[in-house]
Amino acid sequence: MSEHLYPSATLKTNKQRASLAPEIHDAFQEFSQKVFADGARDKKTKQLIAVAVAHVTQCGYCIRGHTKAAVREGATPNEIMEAIWVASEMRAGGAYAHSIVALDTINDMEKKSTKD
Repeated sequence: MSEHLYPSATLKTNKQRASLAPEIHDAFQEFSQKVFADGARDKKTKQLIAVAVAHVTQCGYCIRGHTKAAVREGATPNEIMEAIWVASEMRAGGAYAHSIVALDTINDMEKKSTKD
């Protein structure tokens, strides 16, 4: 067992992962290449989106890998941090927005308790 929370990916582990499900692995690699190719959005923008999403999904591997890719595509530290702040607001905003569910539940329970 590794002593690190996120052990480093190695050539050996990459080969092992590929060998355990080669067709799926290859399909995922092809999918990933197509997703991050220039299209309606350029590669840099796509990598900034990936950095933001990686922070919301809290994938340490994704954070590191997509941050490196964003820098390689020309993203500045300011752009990367701003993407992270957008992700932070969206994650916090989701909790805030969903408070309506809790308030609705409270209101329903209060209505039912006054009927009893």
